Amino acid sequence: MRVHICAVGRLRTGPERALIDDYLTRFDRTGRALGLGPAAVAEVEDKKGGGMAAEAELLERAVPSGALICVLDERGRVMSSPEFADQIAGWRDGGRQDLAFVIGGADGIAPELRAKAGFSLSFGRMVWPHMLVRVMLSEQLYRAASILSGAPYHRV
Repeated sequence: MRVHICAVGRLRTGPERALIDDYLTRFDRTGRALGLGPAAVAEVEDKKGGGMAAEAELLERAVPSGALICVLDERGRVMSSPEFADQIAGWRDGGRQDLAFVIGGADGIAPELRAKAGFSLSFGRMVWPHMLVRVMLSEQLYRAASILSGAPYHRV
């Protein structure tokens, strides 16, 4: 199952980019034998200032056709790492070919796009900068692959 991270904003070189690249490389390496990956990042930017609606349109174009859309949203489901791993395995085992995680901009994700999502995930009730959400999601993808492979990375 291919994994896509579709996010508003361009991430420049720096510590966040280095962390994301590292965790997604680890995810690809660990997930390959499990039928997970590769992982790709698609960044969109609304240069015309159209707000959430324009961002949603750009994000929808970045999502592959037929992909399950999982929005990162403070109103979403809060999960433990093992629960997240099981959810990903369930999508994979159910025949899902593409999984798209959608991360909005500063104002969040337009309600119309949220309504199209098959799943909504939250990293807690706090609001996180979208650049850090990318890092946290990348790490949790790697952790999920590690859990599913039985590796000792995750400790309960």
